[in-house]
Amino acid sequence: MNRIPTYLLGATLLLGLPTACTTSKATTATSARPQKAEMLALITKVNDHWQATHPPQERAFWDVAAYHTGNMAAYAVTNNEKYRQYSETWAEHNQWKGAKSDNKAEWKYKYGEKDDYVLFGDWQICFQTYVDLYNLKPEPQRIARAKEVMEYEMSTDKNDYWWWADGLYMVMPVMTKLHKVTGNPQYLTKLHEYFSYANSIMYDQETGLYYRDAKYVYPQHKSANGKKDFWARGDGWVFAGLAKVLQDLPATDPHRDEYLSKYRGLAAALKQAQQPEGHWTRSLLDPAHAPGPETSGTAFNTFAYLWGINNGLLDRKEYLPTAMKGWQYLTSTALQPDGTIGYVQPIGEKAIPGQVVDKNSTSNFGVGAFLLAASEMYHHVDKR
Repeated sequence: MNRIPTYLLGATLLLGLPTACTTSKATTATSARPQKAEMLALITKVNDHWQATHPPQERAFWDVAAYHTGNMAAYAVTNNEKYRQYSETWAEHNQWKGAKSDNKAEWKYKYGEKDDYVLFGDWQICFQTYVDLYNLKPEPQRIARAKEVMEYEMSTDKNDYWWWADGLYMVMPVMTKLHKVTGNPQYLTKLHEYFSYANSIMYDQETGLYYRDAKYVYPQHKSANGKKDFWARGDGWVFAGLAKVLQDLPATDPHRDEYLSKYRGLAAALKQAQQPEGHWTRSLLDPAHAPGPETSGTAFNTFAYLWGINNGLLDRKEYLPTAMKGWQYLTSTALQPDGTIGYVQPIGEKAIPGQVVDKNSTSNFGVGAFLLAASEMYHHVDKR
């Protein structure tokens, strides 16, 4: 008989689900206490496994930077100085910059991986971690480049910087984090302006979901079975990004209700799209398009649900079962015995029929998403 891991047992008991273990009343009553330690052990196992084989001296592009958002969440709950140092070493390796060009006349913002694409959001997500590190040790050089880049961007007459769903996770939290540090109100003004543009091209009013970008809007683009094609990781980026925005957004912000409405709308829509096994398929509303589990979208969603429950913005009774089903998938299917996080769809922008995603499919951003979910689950356990 398979036994449920102890870090899953507390969640199972909390929901009143059947278990494969015989549990006494005493065990049930005290399950929250050992689970907290188990959560720390789980986070440590996964993160230590990743860092042991991936030195921090890597570029500051989105995939690596997305891992660091999870690493900093792991540091916040474990207080493991090794994790803080890992992100610091990465930041120092990149001179606390994203794309490194200093010639503002050549700065670009459409897709590009070279150093002149300074205004492209995939090169700006690193600023989230730089601000987090600044908050731990407020040395001005840690956020000097972030302020230079974002304040230059805000000085332009463009508002179409966030033209793809991923960008909402990459950069929206940068705006709220820098506002919190600097007090500059322009960060919130431009946050709303850029978010409004993103909504105008990607948001689907009927479903409450986001297309990956304008070229995937129905009926211009359809899934394999003729349905609206919403990419799981894309909507996970948006859902998690909105959670991060709401975390730092002032309660008095005039647009807070709009962000909250979009966040709750995604919570409701994604709940309906979740598979019985707890994961979300790569094409959210057409599971047959690219069947099977996928971890990165599932982990971002699980994080965003748990954050909303923990902070009183999502109804616990309605959404905790959804979060726990996602968490059970993450720990019973995605997590491998050695600490590898599998079933992560490779870098891309859509659900691809026939693409193999299995237990050996792992990535930096997928591990980061798992660490975000696990760290938020730790907070959930800590509140019990």
